[in-house]
Amino acid sequence: MNCFRNELQRQANRSYYDNGLRKPGQPSARFLFAVLFAITLALRLCHSRILWADEDYHLAAGIQVLHGKFLYRDLWYDKPPLAALVYAAMGAFPGWPLRLFDAVYVLAICASMFRFARDVWGEREGLWAAALLGFFLNFDHATAIIPIAPDFFMVLPHIAAVHSAWRGKALQAGLWSSAALLFHTKGLFVFAMCLLIDWSTVVPLLAGFLIPIGATAILLAWGGALSACLQQVWQWGFAYARTPAAGISPATVLRRIADWCGFHAALLIGAAWQLWSDRKHRAWIAAWIILSFTGAIVGGQSAPRYFLQLLPPLVLAASRGMVILAVRSTWSPNRLAWAVVAGITLLVPLIRFGPRYISLAEDLIIGRAHRWSDVVLDQDAQAAAAVINEHKRGGDTLFVWGYRPDVFVYTRLSTASLFWDSQPLTGVPADRHLFDSRPILPALAATDRAALVSTRPTFIVDGLSALNPHLSIGRYSELQAWLRDYQPIARTDLSIVYRRVDIGVAGTMRTIK
Repeated sequence: MNCFRNELQRQANRSYYDNGLRKPGQPSARFLFAVLFAITLALRLCHSRILWADEDYHLAAGIQVLHGKFLYRDLWYDKPPLAALVYAAMGAFPGWPLRLFDAVYVLAICASMFRFARDVWGEREGLWAAALLGFFLNFDHATAIIPIAPDFFMVLPHIAAVHSAWRGKALQAGLWSSAALLFHTKGLFVFAMCLLIDWSTVVPLLAGFLIPIGATAILLAWGGALSACLQQVWQWGFAYARTPAAGISPATVLRRIADWCGFHAALLIGAAWQLWSDRKHRAWIAAWIILSFTGAIVGGQSAPRYFLQLLPPLVLAASRGMVILAVRSTWSPNRLAWAVVAGITLLVPLIRFGPRYISLAEDLIIGRAHRWSDVVLDQDAQAAAAVINEHKRGGDTLFVWGYRPDVFVYTRLSTASLFWDSQPLTGVPADRHLFDSRPILPALAATDRAALVSTRPTFIVDGLSALNPHLSIGRYSELQAWLRDYQPIARTDLSIVYRRVDIGVAGTMRTIK
């Protein structure tokens, strides 16, 4: 039974909505995309000297793939493989190459959103959809940039999958849903939405979904990494979802949702007008919004990046709502008031996050170090990496106690074993280990620590003990004797750099500010 899709009615609707909405002199899509790309690239380049924790982990994993590591078997990695493989394919370089990739990917997402809205209603809605999505992908986050990590990577296949399902291309929708899942486990919600659009296409949809997933499973099994993948991605992921961090209460979650809604009020206003006025497309878009919202809040963490899953359906609905509010021939005092309110609400994220880009650009122009509390960890990692780069030789390896994958990016060293950060060794996820010391899988963490002591990395960077003494490396008895084989060679504000004693340490320990 077809749940939402009726192709003949859709074509009739499209002709109805297009009538009178396209006007001479309307900006072309090419012009809009040229402007979007130029603005996005300029803004992203302001961050060319910064790595964010949501991206450096996957860049570092990509570097390990380039070193010949097989994900999960040779490298502990708690996300599906595609993000690491994409970064490996582009060389996993930071700096301007990374920011150029960011801009290209944002443009691809906006183009996909444009096509979807254009096919549902018309070109004007498509232009609004691309512009709105481009705006919020640049002004959506407290750090004034959204790093392209699994949540962000998933936006493109999310849009493409639902668009394909809406067009009746079930096999294609299944393939895109599979790509979404290979970026992030929440891709299951994307598949569910495609299935909801038209149950009658379940066979080709499921076939398209299972082909890449099955091929990946076969490859992992061939490499002896399938069981490790299930443990690291799914067992760890489920344990993380069912164990909220300290201080995360229902009130906290509601506040985070309210904060996000406040910064995206323009989308909510536009979506409300579409759902109120457009009965023909109300049901499936409302279902998409509800399902995506569920995916964003599942697990009760409600971090800002999780709401990237909600952007596509809200932007699609808001694109139609904005056209309804903006067409002068249909304006009423009520619509005019709402149009003004929607425009004003767009200023909120622009005013809140825009000045940061200006500050960073000024730093780059005059050659000044960034003075921003949000980049302290990254600057500390650069200082620690500089020490290692002075001493490293071919074949040297690195282990980091804490969650500091940026050290791997700046040194490009290989890991000495499966473990390269302390998450699986303490059992405390990276997004909470600075303030929370409760392990989510304590027995597994103890087993992993026992395995770590048989490895002998050349360098160790302790980037956690000073930040959370409850997770200090010296508090674990099984690691104390192991650590005695290392001598500190440098201390930064937040880290200690160790080198293995049997290699020889020249000089005394330096303190780097």
